[in-house]
Amino acid sequence: HNLYVQLPCGEGIIPRAEGALGIAEGTTKDIVLITRVNKPVCFVVVGFRQTPEGCQPVLSRRLAQQRCREEFVDRLQLGDVIPARITRLESFGAFCDIGCGLPALLPIADISVSRISHPRDRFTCGQEIWAVVSSLENGRVCLSHRELLGTWEENAALFREGETIAGIVRSVEPYGIFVELTPNLAGLAEPREGVRVGQQAAVFIKSVQPDKLKIKLALIDAQDEDQPPPPPRYFITQGPLTYWRYSPDECSRVVESRF
Repeated sequence: HNLYVQLPCGEGIIPRAEGALGIAEGTTKDIVLITRVNKPVCFVVVGFRQTPEGCQPVLSRRLAQQRCREEFVDRLQLGDVIPARITRLESFGAFCDIGCGLPALLPIADISVSRISHPRDRFTCGQEIWAVVSSLENGRVCLSHRELLGTWEENAALFREGETIAGIVRSVEPYGIFVELTPNLAGLAEPREGVRVGQQAAVFIKSVQPDKLKIKLALIDAQDEDQPPPPPRYFITQGPLTYWRYSPDECSRVVESRF
């Protein structure tokens, strides 16, 4: 499939073989081209051809991707903090565009400390985010996100004992209900009949216990309410990171990341 690109001066063409890295070799499927319809693309002008309508620019997305890979992706290091755009959400994670359509995977477990059932609980397609490079293997880039959303102490400092605040029910267990206060902070309320995952909750903060990584809550109310995920609040947008510790120093349970 050739791609036709609307330009200020008319229409350009991206021949199929120039649509993406790997198309000509058969290592990239045509769906990669089809999904670009009605979406912006990066390209390099490689020539012009005569058509009945006049002179048409010939464009190459493949060369733009090759340049991005050589000048950016191949120079990435573990712990680098980079911008990315969410392109696809799957049960196991979010696919991101890290430049000129080059993909990277953000696994669901690395999106936030607070557990979610699906990446759509946190992101929407087209959303611009920050992420940290967590793995570089065989040209494949894996990302993490939770390290940029603040430590337990940084998130807990946003709240006070005795406050009534809003949260999201993330898990319902026999021993209690986990309510997310921020993407990197959740508290536990006592069990209650009829409460479901995904509901919006109003909770009262009973106690904050840094040494145990615990926030005790009292559930006031929970109700169904469809809301898009709020944009992330970032505590870090620059790198590189070499080490990140989520848990407070006084906590015996160590939650950390090394790059």
